Amino acid sequence: MGQRILLVEDNPDDEALARRALKKSALADDLIVAKDGVEALDYLLGETRSGEDMPDLILLDINLPRLNGLEVLKRLRRYPPTHNLPVVMFSSSREEQDIATSYEYGCNSYIRKPVDFNKFSDMIVQVERYWLSLNEAPHAG
Repeated sequence: MGQRILLVEDNPDDEALARRALKKSALADDLIVAKDGVEALDYLLGETRSGEDMPDLILLDINLPRLNGLEVLKRLRRYPPTHNLPVVMFSSSREEQDIATSYEYGCNSYIRKPVDFNKFSDMIVQVERYWLSLNEAPHAG
């Protein structure tokens, strides 16, 4: 079974950089992109969702339209099908409160987006390698 990443990102430039880096690493077979928090929750918790095709990793921005990433994270942790999904907060926010709240709401990691393309690309590959190759996660269900 292929590995799937859900990227929740409204910035088209960051999305393009992430796509390029993930394609280069070739660890994930499938990248799903949600442009805002509502779209992410619809994808993860929608009525037609089967628990078997959940992503193996969620990269979640904080500053999103319609519903911010912190609210998305809080809601994901309330539902058994998404409770244990690895969620990496992936944001340009340097606010201590955002970091503290992310962990309080149950994120697995908080990473600041680098501005430099090469650093951004390297960071995406490292995150992907860790969560999809090294980390042992509990099975859903």
